[in-house]
Parts: sequence; C-alpha cells; structure tokens
Amino acid sequence: MHEFLLLCMECIRDWGYWGVIILMAMESSIIPVPSEVVVPPAAIAAALEGAEMSFWGVVLAGTVGSYIGSVVMYVMALYLGRPFIYRFGKYFLMPPHKVEKAELFMNKYSSAGIFFARFLPVIRHLISIPAGLAKVNFLTFSLATISGSAIWCWVLAWFGDKVGRAHPGILNSPEELVHAVKAESHLVVIGVVLLALLYALMKYLTRPKKEER
Repeated sequence: MHEFLLLCMECIRDWGYWGVIILMAMESSIIPVPSEVVVPPAAIAAALEGAEMSFWGVVLAGTVGSYIGSVVMYVMALYLGRPFIYRFGKYFLMPPHKVEKAELFMNKYSSAGIFFARFLPVIRHLISIPAGLAKVNFLTFSLATISGSAIWCWVLAWFGDKVGRAHPGILNSPEELVHAVKAESHLVVIGVVLLALLYALMKYLTRPKKEER
C-alpha cells in the first residue's frame, strides 16, 4: 500500500492539480482508482510548508476530476446503450450484476441516489452508467454529481490535511507512515468503521425486494 501511495504521489508531485484531476477522473470511470488513496495524500502534500497546492485547490481538483470521469461514463452509457455495457463492461470491472445494483439504487432514489452514491463504495464509480441508460436530465445529473463529489473530496482532504500537519514526513518514510497510523489510530479506526458502514448500507439499499427476487 505504501508503494501504491508513493506511485500516486509521484503523479501528484509531477502534475500537481492535474495529477489529482486525472486520478479522480479514473476513480469515477472504468479504471476505479480509490479516491481514499488520491485525495488524502494530495492534502498531506498541500499541508507541507511551501507547498504549491492548497487545501481548497485539492478539493476543487478532486471534484473536477470526479465530474469529468462521471460525465464520460454517463455519455458512454447514453450513446452506447445497455448491450454494449453488458457485453464489454466485465473487462473493465463493471460486470452486469454490479451495473444492475447501481441501476436498482438509482431507480429507487432518483437524483438523490446519484448524490448519495458518491459516498458509497462500488456504487460510486458505477452510478453514472444507469443515469446515462435512463437518460437522466444532464443538468440534474451534473448538480447531483458535483455536490456529492465536493462533499466527499472535502471529507478526504480534511483527513489528509490533519494527518499531514501532524506528520509532515509521512509520504517519504515507511517508518513515519507506521508512526502516523499508530498516533492517529482513532481516526483510522473511525475511517475504517465508516467505510464498513457505507458498504453495508450499499448492500442494504441495493438488495432486491422479495417480489423482485
């Protein structure tokens, strides 16, 4: 995981905000890079003295990247249709059963589903597909996606900023990473529990009803 974080940080260091945008666009598309390993490290880097990036710049870049990736998926589903998604999606970590879960979630909760999907694992990077298949109004889709993505990026950036200010050497040393995890264990535990609860919520909200089964 440390090596993967360093790989993400190399992209962010070399490209700055553009690195965050590219990685977050991938996170919301057919190449689901976890946002949890993109935004927090970027916020940690922004918290360093003399950093070229800022906290709010990271939040904005993450939101823009999420929106771009989501729009690509929306347009792809809108114009290529269900047969293409079902036939080739499995090669891009989008098997039919996952797409169906996202579609069930959106059909249940409409535009609110697009907004809240930004906080749910698995559903997060797939929700744009059923939105495109259902021809959801593009403005409605955009507003729900941008607002949800902005809140999620802010939460991740806040976590990264807090850890980065307390442990400025975390991104360059495995020993510092271990020390930071121990020192901020309460935040790590809260984060893990929150993600577990979100995953359980996603499973609950996307389960088919008895009559549908």
